[in-house]
Amino acid sequence: MRMKPALTLDDAKKLLEAAEDEARRNKWEVVIAILNDGGRIVAVHRMDGARPGNDQIAIAKATTSAMTCRPSAVWERWIEERHKAYITFPFIAAQGGLPIIVDGDIIGAIGVSGVKSMQDEQIAMFAIRKVFPQAKTCRDGEENDAQTF
Repeated sequence: MRMKPALTLDDAKKLLEAAEDEARRNKWEVVIAILNDGGRIVAVHRMDGARPGNDQIAIAKATTSAMTCRPSAVWERWIEERHKAYITFPFIAAQGGLPIIVDGDIIGAIGVSGVKSMQDEQIAMFAIRKVFPQAKTCRDGEENDAQTF
């Protein structure tokens, strides 16, 4: 048997707080979704002023990252470039979702929606770096594919 790290509710609360701090600092109104390694919702936070559809988009970005162990922006690039068939996958191909990888294991993902996709990812990356400074957002060997921010 192999033991692996797991995302807790306390971890999710810390991620939400860090993400909201970054959003507020920039005067952005967003929705933040935190999912576990199985793509199940641990926490969702809607800031005042976020648009009605942002919750579903944030969850979809986090789901894409949790289920594929890749930033959601990777899928956006692949659809635009060489992998048009990926558009049929049940994922969202938009920047703003990031997996959280600790010691080589995915523990969950964060998705943000409400501003430009690059800004959504900025918020997500800020939260991960603050709460899990040693975490990665791509698997070893996939750094070139995952360069988004």
